Amino acid sequence: MKITMAHGSGGKSSAQLMSDIFGKHFKNEILDKMEDAAVLSVNGRIACSTDSFVVTPLVFKGGDIGKLCVCGTVNDLLMMGAIPRYITCGFILEEGLDTELLDSIVGSMARQAREAGVMVVAGDTKVVEGSGGLYINTTGIGEIPDGRDVSSANCQPGDVVILSGNLGDHHACILSDRMAIDNDIESDCAALNDVVESLFRCGSDVRAMRDVTRGGLGTVINEIADSSGCMIELDEDSIPVHADVKGFADILGLDPLYMGNEGKMIAVVPEKDAERALKAMRSTLHGKDAAIIGRVKKGSGAYIKTRLGATRRFDVLYGEGLPRIC
Repeated sequence: MKITMAHGSGGKSSAQLMSDIFGKHFKNEILDKMEDAAVLSVNGRIACSTDSFVVTPLVFKGGDIGKLCVCGTVNDLLMMGAIPRYITCGFILEEGLDTELLDSIVGSMARQAREAGVMVVAGDTKVVEGSGGLYINTTGIGEIPDGRDVSSANCQPGDVVILSGNLGDHHACILSDRMAIDNDIESDCAALNDVVESLFRCGSDVRAMRDVTRGGLGTVINEIADSSGCMIELDEDSIPVHADVKGFADILGLDPLYMGNEGKMIAVVPEKDAERALKAMRSTLHGKDAAIIGRVKKGSGAYIKTRLGATRRFDVLYGEGLPRIC
């Protein structure tokens, strides 16, 4: 069956879509009440994040738009030191979207939500004219435990920057699909609960965390340097990139520093905690390739020591690296 304008009418077809697809996958005690708003139990400080997802193709090696939207929202909450609890989702469906594909994507979203420990508690659908596309908007809510103060403004000279793993996998995966290039590169799409939990369990003082997504590592490092009023210097040789992705990037003239990711993060910790934090991250599934890649120093801006021994300044991503990547 294909999505038609009737599925957005609010009538019988809409109700059938709700029960046959969304209700089936997202069933829980809060959503099942079908009230005008979800009533949630939240203690203390919360983190709240919203995002919209427009990836093309909708399904790719290592994930799909459903998995992507949960991981992206969960990771944004985790980066503030929050424990993710709830997600809402708004679906914009284009006429002609195959309901079997929609069912598969919603199922993927539900599985990832369970894995990440969050409940989908509210949602909405709208149907628009089009050619079978799908867009998802999410809002996430997480609880911040007492004593946690994670912010990009907290970085201090002497702190160490740790990257959780290889750069550029998601970017290379999506671009390979669009260019019909056959390779084994998969998206790194993942929720980073295990990595973040390992940092707090090991007792490291976590100054700042950021997930490295659309603008790439280069953009994130510049933003943190600006927020903290410090200089950050990276070591090019220490930045991990999988050989397949490096080869792909070299052929196309891409810089992994600005390639998009959907399952990578950086943590900034005091130097005294660096080795302990690195060991903790490497003990997890999604942080096994973690590496110390740089340091915070007095000054301003973002710099990188190149393989040739020179030091150059780098800026945020300029223009559009790859549209509709997430």
